[in-house]
Amino acid sequence: MDDQATVAESTPRPADRLATTTANGRARAAAMSADLFVSRRPTSLVSYQSAGHLLIIGEAAESLALVKRLPSQVHCTLLVDSRTGAPAAGRPLTRENLDGVTVLSGRLTDLRGVLGQFSAFVAGPDGEVNLAQAIHGARQTFDLVLDLVTPPRMDSEIPPFGYYAPRGDAAALERALREIPGLVGEFEKPKYFDYNPDICAHGANGLKGCRRCLDACPTLAIQSLGEKIAVDPYLCQGGGSCATACPTGAITYAYPAAGDLLEALKAVLKRYRAEGGRHPVLLFHDAGIGRQACERIAARLPGHVIPFEVEEVGSVGMEAWLAGLAYGASAVQLLLTPAVTSSVRHELDRQLEVAGAILAGMGYSRERLRLLTADADALLLGTLEESPPEPEIRPAAFAALDEKRTMIRLAVDHLYGQARSHKRYTALPSGAPFGQVMVDRKGCTLCLSCVGVCPSSALTDGGDLPQLNFTEWNCVQCGLCELACPEHVIARAPRFVYDPEVRRATRTLNEDKAVCCVACGKPFATQRLIDRMTDKLSGHWMFQSDEARRRLQMCQDCRVNDMFRRGGGMIDVHRKP
Repeated sequence: MDDQATVAESTPRPADRLATTTANGRARAAAMSADLFVSRRPTSLVSYQSAGHLLIIGEAAESLALVKRLPSQVHCTLLVDSRTGAPAAGRPLTRENLDGVTVLSGRLTDLRGVLGQFSAFVAGPDGEVNLAQAIHGARQTFDLVLDLVTPPRMDSEIPPFGYYAPRGDAAALERALREIPGLVGEFEKPKYFDYNPDICAHGANGLKGCRRCLDACPTLAIQSLGEKIAVDPYLCQGGGSCATACPTGAITYAYPAAGDLLEALKAVLKRYRAEGGRHPVLLFHDAGIGRQACERIAARLPGHVIPFEVEEVGSVGMEAWLAGLAYGASAVQLLLTPAVTSSVRHELDRQLEVAGAILAGMGYSRERLRLLTADADALLLGTLEESPPEPEIRPAAFAALDEKRTMIRLAVDHLYGQARSHKRYTALPSGAPFGQVMVDRKGCTLCLSCVGVCPSSALTDGGDLPQLNFTEWNCVQCGLCELACPEHVIARAPRFVYDPEVRRATRTLNEDKAVCCVACGKPFATQRLIDRMTDKLSGHWMFQSDEARRRLQMCQDCRVNDMFRRGGGMIDVHRKP
């Protein structure tokens, strides 16, 4: 963790090693020379405090040998976990002092937390025991953890700050021993995300819908809170795949903000073209291994390839790719390194499949968007040079905004205007965040349960009219409407509509004649709903009299009033089984 990190690190860095022998190379150098984030918005910071209390989990002999290699400011506690074959599970916690180090033996039942806040619990005779409290009294947590057990106790793809699990890797263990002494003190990192629960599609009315962010997060920083989610800013390490995966834009990346990033790449491409550059290719790479790979091949990097550094490539999603093309890039490529976890890679692959289908539907080559690997310099250079230049796109002038779906819409509309194909729509892969909702009119009773759970106002009622209306552009295909429908007559079909008028138009999926209360005259239901209720209740003993059947044609208030007025209360006493 680098507590000196700043937003400026996300700026495309001047690269002195890049070749300037060609016209494209000179245009690239000019484009990368300016401070492109002059209007960037700062993000808040997350603070950690560590006093150097280290919990080592493993065998006593190995752990004691490692303690001797650590400086005195690291205060070590050793736990011999019963999983390693020490005491049998269920025995109480035991404690001894070996070479001046506290050594405990017991069965670890829970381990969670981050730098400065690790909670460890072990089995005791009367339930779980807080390990830190059992040793230190008032202290509830450890600051650092060195887990020597295989498999490790914490299994996220990216471990929390302050947690080390070498898994038998000697090099990883040496790296941990070097870094642990430096994690004593106070540290800060950026808060990488913003969350707007008002447009979150995770759930509604007790139903679970979208969970893309949870599946994409490699640090397990995101948890479900029923209808909404919560992101732990201490666990979050800025992978950004949650923002990339989010269909509504409820989670956005804040390091830098989306609009600032897009404004920067717009400026790069504009300057490149102004200096005479042709067929630019944007190459997004991260600030770690990706930067190192680009530095190694900088002198041989084709002049039209513009390296663009971001904190994490997983944070650059479909809106940035399509906006890059709309702003004049011939292609957009992302450099993947071994640091990109499988969950992040999976999400990028899914985004690429959807964005590629949208491009292909307009007649553009899917090769304009590519994921590259940094496994070998020669292979990387060959990939960057192998594709012939794509036809150039007239650059767009629209503003760079933070709103995800707006940027996708603006980019696609611009690309569609120059496309070879002008289909009205194209089918998208399953799971895409765009598409239509279809309703079986015969089975739909217009109960409008679907409207009540729709997080994006794609489904709306007709006000005073018994209608179910749909606006396709608002639909994020979360599936809540399908889950809420009691008649099971709703289906979804992922697709992208290119015609803006069709995409934004509100169309009626179902409507019916309004039935007015026979007592007060107020509209209260649809004819189809009344017919279905009458049919279902025709054999019920409570609805055999004319008076009871007439109540089915009353609104709720009049129905109750009528039952009490006739002296029957909520059950008609004049008719019993």
